[in-house]
Amino acid sequence: MLQERKNGRMRFDQTAIREIHARVDIASFIGSYVQLSKRGRDLVGLCPFHSERTPSFHVHPDKGFFKCFGCGAGGDVITFVSKLENLAFPDAVRMLAGRAGIELEPESPQAARVRSEREAIYEANAIAAAFFERKLHESQGQRARAYCERRGILASTIEKFHLGYAPDEWGALADELAASHVDPLVAAKAGLLKRGERGFYDFYRDRLMIPTYASTGEVIAFGGRALGDAEPKYLNTSTTPVYTKGDHVYALNVARRAISDGTLIVVEGYLDCIALHQAGFENAVASLGTSFTEKQAREMRKYADGIYLCFDADAAGGAASSKAIDVASKAVENAGSSVRVVTLPPGEDPDTFIRRNGSQAFAELLKAAKPAIEVRLEREAERLERGFDSPAKIAPAAEALIRQLTPQIEWDRWRVWMAKRLKVSEHELRNSPFLANAANFTPRSAGVRPATRHLPQTVQPGSFERDVLSIVLEDPELLLEYKDRIPAQSFRAGLYRDVYSAMIANAARLARPADVFAIFADDHESVGLLSSLGQPDRSSTVRYEDSEQRRAHLDRVVERLQLDRERQRYQELSSRIDEIVGAGQNVSTELRDEFDALVTKLKK
Repeated sequence: MLQERKNGRMRFDQTAIREIHARVDIASFIGSYVQLSKRGRDLVGLCPFHSERTPSFHVHPDKGFFKCFGCGAGGDVITFVSKLENLAFPDAVRMLAGRAGIELEPESPQAARVRSEREAIYEANAIAAAFFERKLHESQGQRARAYCERRGILASTIEKFHLGYAPDEWGALADELAASHVDPLVAAKAGLLKRGERGFYDFYRDRLMIPTYASTGEVIAFGGRALGDAEPKYLNTSTTPVYTKGDHVYALNVARRAISDGTLIVVEGYLDCIALHQAGFENAVASLGTSFTEKQAREMRKYADGIYLCFDADAAGGAASSKAIDVASKAVENAGSSVRVVTLPPGEDPDTFIRRNGSQAFAELLKAAKPAIEVRLEREAERLERGFDSPAKIAPAAEALIRQLTPQIEWDRWRVWMAKRLKVSEHELRNSPFLANAANFTPRSAGVRPATRHLPQTVQPGSFERDVLSIVLEDPELLLEYKDRIPAQSFRAGLYRDVYSAMIANAARLARPADVFAIFADDHESVGLLSSLGQPDRSSTVRYEDSEQRRAHLDRVVERLQLDRERQRYQELSSRIDEIVGAGQNVSTELRDEFDALVTKLKK
């Protein structure tokens, strides 16, 4: 037996573990995720578990383990895949066993009854996927097969993506799951069944079924495409113990094996992705909706250095593409330089474009794809044109955008582009009043924190002030939420307080960093401060990947400010009581109670 149970918990015997270690070459395996170079007997690269510029991640092929001397991560190949893919130990073992061709014996019926909820849902999904796939090829699946034929989906593609059909019946899948001894409560948690007054019934009926697989091979979710005019057009798995919308990428399990040039193509929907694969673009994946998330970007970044974003050429697609550009640009290195945006003709999506124009035409669109930085700058340039009326005002704002959105090494290149785009001279950008204080833009030397010259030496910003400004600059919509909890009066440094006050006054109309820069277009000192906060190489400034992390930091600031106020009040009361006692007077009950309450609270 390769699997057994102990105390109700799955474990694998050491024979299976030793066989994985023997068959999986740790250097080749980790090398498929991390670019490694030879250094003596070791292989060295940038650690995938923390951000670094100097390689400190070592792989020891002869000893069969890895070690990062930067963050301390280390272990064998099972530990590596567990940490990188965020997998539980059994899932990591199963993934590596499949890669190595090691068969893990099926669990006995008795062991199946005590397996974890996740394992039970994986099994229910696998049974459902096989059922749907079988039904597509039976007489009941004729309508679904006809639909695939109309969409140009070939039999080989149907097999590759395990497409299926959910019969137009209320209990077909429920009966199949019952025959396989799947608990209907588990099937309901998996999103396969619904509970009604008369029992459980099928959630998916008369739909083309498209399964989504985890990177380890398990079926984690389904999308059901209506064959006629039924609404909704797509019926998708909602959140389950094994699936959360926005955390996963459709077809990544297939596309990652086809990556040859280090890139992935991201489209919006299942059938767009399937159409691209069939046309030869096997590095295509789908975001499963218009809201491209940071978690999806980070997941793809494990396998690809570059991302092509290709969303529908309609209003919704345009909005989706704008958000996707911003998210992917933050998640991929060099602030979006590895992200390109594919522009489709109006009214087209990837599927219709491929069917009408062919693979070669789509390949040309990929070649013409613009860097995400250019697309973002173009969007902001249009806003500048609408908001300013003279080159004298446009130039400093444009220079601020270049410094905020692009890596420093590329500033000259984008000055040329922006000058041409806005019909101003490159000289006006480079020598705009925005640059009057060059010290604001001098890169910091390692370990050295120079004085901020636009502030008096005795009034440096408090330790939280740069962090708060940096966060609300990056995510201005948080201002409305925190402006009362973090008031401008709590800022000691004059310029920081003035900038924060102005942002609060305009909070209702601030949605993105460019909006913030716009309200300070003529205030060169304030723009200089904001640009210093926005520069990618400012290591002393806090950086968070999403709004929830930023909120958590601001909540800590709120707690600190409250503690500071309580300590200040304690000092005031203490001095007041000393004065009263020194004058031979009695301390009032109210004053003493307040003092005692503060003492108790501050001791905690």
